[in-house]
Amino acid sequence: MVSIAIVRSEFNKEITSAMLKHARSHAMELGLRIVAEVTVPGAFDMPVVIKKMLEKRNVDGVAAIGAVIKGETKHDEIISQQVAQAITSLSLRYSKPVGFGVIGPGVTWVQAKKRSRQYAEQSVEAVLRLHRILKD
Repeated sequence: MVSIAIVRSEFNKEITSAMLKHARSHAMELGLRIVAEVTVPGAFDMPVVIKKMLEKRNVDGVAAIGAVIKGETKHDEIISQQVAQAITSLSLRYSKPVGFGVIGPGVTWVQAKKRSRQYAEQSVEAVLRLHRILKD
């Protein structure tokens, strides 16, 4: 059985709480075991916790879920880019999959809400599919 951790950003909680429910449900449908769920303050805080999860022997991969909503500045672009780079580096460093389910940049609240289920499910599914590929 494939064991995963879910790391969720609390920022934009209404959206990310729904994403967590969808991620849990989809993991169960796929027969995955969730061995850890960690909530961090914001997307920028995810990499350090993802690193800790990837170091655990009982974690085969991590589903990272969050929502970075567009504001009046380019803050969403900077955050999204930095988080994506850090998560990619961690996945490569530990040779374990990290499903990137962070919505953004450049999305409105309404767009993020619409995409929440899709991104959460795809994040979980990516972990499973990549785990299979890496184990072959």
